Amino acid sequence: MTSQFDRMPDRQNSESIKWKHYPPDVLPMWVADMDFYSPPAVIDALEARVNHGVFGYAVAPPELKEVIVERLDQRYRWKIIPDDIVFLPGVIAGFNLSARALSEPGGAVLIQTPVYMPFLDVGENAGMMQEEMLLYPDSEGRYEIDLDEFSAKVDDHTRMFLLCNPHNPVGRVFMPEELSRMAEICLRNRAVICSDEIHCDLIFSGHRHTPIASLDPEIAENTITLMAPSKTFNIPGLKCSFAVITNPSLRERLQQARRGLVGDVNLLGYHAALAAYRYGDAWLNELLVYLEENRNFLLDAIRRDFHGMKMFNPEGTYLAWLDCREAGVGENPYQFFLENARVGLNDGASFGRGGEGFVRLNFACPRALLEQGLARMRSAIEQLHKR
Repeated sequence: MTSQFDRMPDRQNSESIKWKHYPPDVLPMWVADMDFYSPPAVIDALEARVNHGVFGYAVAPPELKEVIVERLDQRYRWKIIPDDIVFLPGVIAGFNLSARALSEPGGAVLIQTPVYMPFLDVGENAGMMQEEMLLYPDSEGRYEIDLDEFSAKVDDHTRMFLLCNPHNPVGRVFMPEELSRMAEICLRNRAVICSDEIHCDLIFSGHRHTPIASLDPEIAENTITLMAPSKTFNIPGLKCSFAVITNPSLRERLQQARRGLVGDVNLLGYHAALAAYRYGDAWLNELLVYLEENRNFLLDAIRRDFHGMKMFNPEGTYLAWLDCREAGVGENPYQFFLENARVGLNDGASFGRGGEGFVRLNFACPRALLEQGLARMRSAIEQLHKR
């Protein structure tokens, strides 16, 4: 049966970063937006608001906070109040503001690599030192946290631990036990947790997302949680995100840090978010089925057709982390596939230490496009071995 997600939008003739970054003959499978139409309810809401014809300065619709409160309770059994929510024009802005709010001389930010590229600049942006620790893949490629190393890294200098969960790019959805141990270590050392949970709704069968702040009220008081409808409903260009901060003092510090630097969400972003959260879950449920089928198709193809390449089965996100170190494509697989397959992936090295020899592939696209990309990659490897 044909799915709505089999339809391919024409993105070549739009302002898409994804489709404009490379020459037209390159198939882009890199930046984390989806090659799917957004939910009809979102499109309808935007059309209705545009037809109003006036686009003055905006405040968030009052019901949007109520919808978010209800959603977090229903999906994650996390009880918050509307005052805990701070709207922001992006999660990247959110974690940089958080670091700025917590910055002090001699302070440090801790990150876990390989990780989403903007994490690598947060310490410098905030005028703090940056500490790093590796996530370690096991024999199956499932990344784990060395909690002894984590405990050693979090010390009196650590002002903020920047967590990515679900993790981009390695695809882990961290378990409550892992989150609890990290949170306890941060509490013991008075290090605030800033948790980027932008992929929290994109979770596959057998796994469940747990907001770290939902574990315990004391942990919540020490945490800034960043979420957004952008990845879930494919509306990242509308720049609507939010922070959940139950600690009033911490919330005020973030608000102070943003003054004069980071403005509000744009008018259409608010309306898209409200429509998505109110009416988009049926679309989301279909999307998750399609993404899981794409993930399984990709995993089977890697195991069957790409000798020496490895892929951990991601537990969340729509991003595959491909280990090419034994695939015979040289030290820079990103460059190999770009030049020889005309497929644009993300270079694993750009995700920091531990990313060398890897590429990240975005499988949130119609199946036919995924098949085309894999066929190009497989052909490039075959031609290499014939030389």
